[in-house]
Amino acid sequence: MKRSLLKPASWFARDDGTVAVLRLYGAIGAPQGLGGRTLSHPPLEKAIEAAFAGKRTKAVALAINSPGGAPGQSSLIARHIRRLADEKEIPVIAFCEDVAASGGYLLACAADEIYVNEYSIAGSIGVISASFGAQEAIRRIGIERRVHTAGERKVLMDPFSEQTAADVARLKALQRDIHARFIDWVKTSRGERLRDGEPLFEGDVWVGARAVEVGLADGVGELRPVLRERFGKDVRFREHGVRRGGLVARLFNRGVSARDIGAGAADAALDAAESRLAWARYGL
Repeated sequence: MKRSLLKPASWFARDDGTVAVLRLYGAIGAPQGLGGRTLSHPPLEKAIEAAFAGKRTKAVALAINSPGGAPGQSSLIARHIRRLADEKEIPVIAFCEDVAASGGYLLACAADEIYVNEYSIAGSIGVISASFGAQEAIRRIGIERRVHTAGERKVLMDPFSEQTAADVARLKALQRDIHARFIDWVKTSRGERLRDGEPLFEGDVWVGARAVEVGLADGVGELRPVLRERFGKDVRFREHGVRRGGLVARLFNRGVSARDIGAGAADAALDAAESRLAWARYGL
């Protein structure tokens, strides 16, 4: 169902001066263990609810800086925001910082309006799957891979086995399904603002004003100046987001053992490496 995102000016004419700011920073991934630092829905649920809970809230601003990641978590976060916006009739305005790409742009499309910085990278409406083939490496050191399944299609793209044409075809089919849903979400959000004739859904990205020209954003501007111009210089900002302490502090706060700390540190290192790769796709 197509939704209309350009709301009448009266929608912004409330009597108070409070805007909730929901910060969505980082690569998007499945909820992690003790050391996880990816952006995911479960840790954000309370922050999202709190952002829309204020009786005097004029608008919710999304401050987005994300290279994307897991499509499921991206959708859960975005749909939660959109559902509350519709239920409570509170406008949502997204502000893209360094990057709002792939799943990060999917989050931005939960908003009624999208603003970019002049240097923001936006778009990347596509699906990517990247891994390594390590079958030759384990063969050289004398390791034999043994996988047994009930169901011929249980294993897909095992990095320690030879890649097959059938596996690639199955993966491509999955990607096409996810891509189609991503495109539908963007079209529902942006509607007629999208420029015809542009390769918007091929995974490309646009910078700053170019994102506005092709219809992926509504203007170039930063969160506080734009909202002060709209709601008055005395508008107040109420911050929301996931608060994270240091890894060891988080672990000890949960009363975990030294072995858990070691496992959490390993998880955090892997998480950091994957996040670094996600940012590196956009030269950051």
